Amino acid sequence: MAELDSTLKMLKELTDANGIAGNERAPREVMKKYIEPFADEIEYDNLGSLIAKKVGDANGPKIMIAGHLDEVGFIVSQIDEKGFIKFQTVGGWWSHVMLSQRVTITTRKGEEIIGVIGSKPPHILPAEARKKVVDMKELFIDIGATSKEEAINWGIRPGDMITPYFEFNVMKNEKMLLAKAWDNRIGCAIAIDVLRELNNVKHSNVVYAVGNVQEEVGLRGAKTSTYKIQPDIGFALDVGVAGDTPGITPKESTSKLGDGPQIIIYDASMVGHKGLRDFVVDIAEENNIPYQFDATPGGGTDAGSIHLTANGVPAMAIGIATRYIHSHASILHRDDYKNTVKLVVEVIKRLDRDAVDKIIFG
Repeated sequence: MAELDSTLKMLKELTDANGIAGNERAPREVMKKYIEPFADEIEYDNLGSLIAKKVGDANGPKIMIAGHLDEVGFIVSQIDEKGFIKFQTVGGWWSHVMLSQRVTITTRKGEEIIGVIGSKPPHILPAEARKKVVDMKELFIDIGATSKEEAINWGIRPGDMITPYFEFNVMKNEKMLLAKAWDNRIGCAIAIDVLRELNNVKHSNVVYAVGNVQEEVGLRGAKTSTYKIQPDIGFALDVGVAGDTPGITPKESTSKLGDGPQIIIYDASMVGHKGLRDFVVDIAEENNIPYQFDATPGGGTDAGSIHLTANGVPAMAIGIATRYIHSHASILHRDDYKNTVKLVVEVIKRLDRDAVDKIIFG
């Protein structure tokens, strides 16, 4: 791999860190390292979400911009007598993308043990069974242990975190970035760089850049962090489905890598706030920032929890089109990352009490 610039080094550290829902310590420490120089204060909610506060006007509206720290993964559920690992998914998985993939089991002491997801070979399956998606219950992880006792002696216990084994890569087209955990370390990276860009900029708000926990299991950390912040406006920064690979029709998705941030108008967790959406689109057009609309009826973002907190928070999700989400490795476009940071910064620069009141009350 060619030498990485400072942004790519940050993205590599964020995505290479292992952290599923309920076990986000490693990516949280990376996010803290990069965002702390630009924050006036770092605090946490009691579930572990990181909240970095940056004051423009202490009397201004509170603006929350949130990625989530957790990635999809698994936990150890059982160790059988032969030393094979049974596991529970943490977040949404499709068994087709799991077969023969390498994983990392992280023990309580922090040791990382490599394994591979296995199943019965097709050679001994009936013809009909070969055509079906493998039942998740039939999968297991082979760590090379010869017995249950050996696996236990290595420190493996039920509840240990399991994550995809994959390393960040810049592809031959250097705009294309390949990594695990883009969902949603890219949102955390955007939050970091927004605070970086606001470091010497005057604005009329109190900005909270957040790395939420436990998004992949029901938008949970966003409930507690939003309750702690009590924001006036909320943005979830997440990935979205890319529609530019073979087999995807325009009816399913029109989003393309490199065409700018996705303005999410609707998903399974919320209807994007119309006043806020119009405000964001106007700013994108005024600043010649490319954008694309998207709807994701089969998924949700932390905006789904943000907008229902207390007496309601005008909120929306801004996404980055990403190929192969909820698998071992995903691809996104660096320009989309750059333009999303630019868009969020410009939105914050134009928000003030009058603008927020207009968004809420029309």
